[in-house]
Amino acid sequence: MAGLIIDKNMRTDIILLPLEKEDKELFKADMSDAFQSYAETDDFPADELILPVEEIENTLCKDGAIGYKAVKDGEIVGGAIISIDEQHQHGSLELLYVKRSTQSEGVGKFIWLEIERQHPDIMVWETITPAFAKRNIHFYVNVCGFKITEYFNPHHPNPYPNPNYDGPDDDFRFEKQMV
Repeated sequence: MAGLIIDKNMRTDIILLPLEKEDKELFKADMSDAFQSYAETDDFPADELILPVEEIENTLCKDGAIGYKAVKDGEIVGGAIISIDEQHQHGSLELLYVKRSTQSEGVGKFIWLEIERQHPDIMVWETITPAFAKRNIHFYVNVCGFKITEYFNPHHPNPYPNPNYDGPDDDFRFEKQMV
């Protein structure tokens, strides 16, 4: 498969499944909590809510959005929301999270590699993350193989700002070419 990174150490005790309607409330609460944990480790004001559940719901309702849950021993340990433009073979990683209690155990890497595996026709993936989120930047560049392609800031504003995000204006745009 084009662009797929084969990792002999990839987890085999987790599966990635489509998000079911009955899992949405727990998924949204866990995702919001996981993003809030960044306030404890990154330079973000801890008294601000980073990712409200309403924003997650809006992302799930976008045209072409697909929600995934990562499941280990019957428990959701993470997940992602992507959107796909099949005509242009383009995918966007909207949100990816690992449940707070299972972070730094390879779950995020598993989720991303499994998304690539399940969507082999996508030739370009993109995502955006705030500049303050150092762990995300490391994850996308050093673990998943994305390249930073754009830096949004007050002198170069994001043409597609998130209407629910009220944080700093600095964001990085990442792209991964699947060759």
